[in-house]
Amino acid sequence: MNRHNAMRDEPAEHLRFAACLSELEQVADADEADLVGAVLTDPDQAMAQSAVLRHLDRRATDLHLGPAYERWAESMTQATTRHPLLVRRLQEWTLFRAITLRQSWRPDVLLASSDWLQRKAAAASNADAIEILAERGRTKRIRNTARTSLKHQRSR
Repeated sequence: MNRHNAMRDEPAEHLRFAACLSELEQVADADEADLVGAVLTDPDQAMAQSAVLRHLDRRATDLHLGPAYERWAESMTQATTRHPLLVRRLQEWTLFRAITLRQSWRPDVLLASSDWLQRKAAAASNADAIEILAERGRTKRIRNTARTSLKHQRSR
């Protein structure tokens, strides 16, 4: 089967998902919130939110350690305000940023966070967060990841 036939056989939502990701990867900073809002108007909300979630993760990975993160996160929170999953992911990125930069954060908030954030924090470099997760992380996988991270930190 050639590429043209494969694309023709691809479900419409897969093609829209790929198109959304491509647009989001190329959007100018000034137009980002508007494009996120436009993507979230797609009738296939699972596809739209998945595309935006992937975009938020990509951008937050690039921005979370720098000063531009706060303004970006605020703008994205406004653009996603009607989508609790996306708002929560942004909140968790903000918590991860605080943990990573050793800013103020609360252990109870980390323990109430998603498995995604707990796994991410368990593999990070903040010993306080890792110790909490090694002891009280939600899943065995999170606790084991945190224990392994602690062993690596102590062996350095």
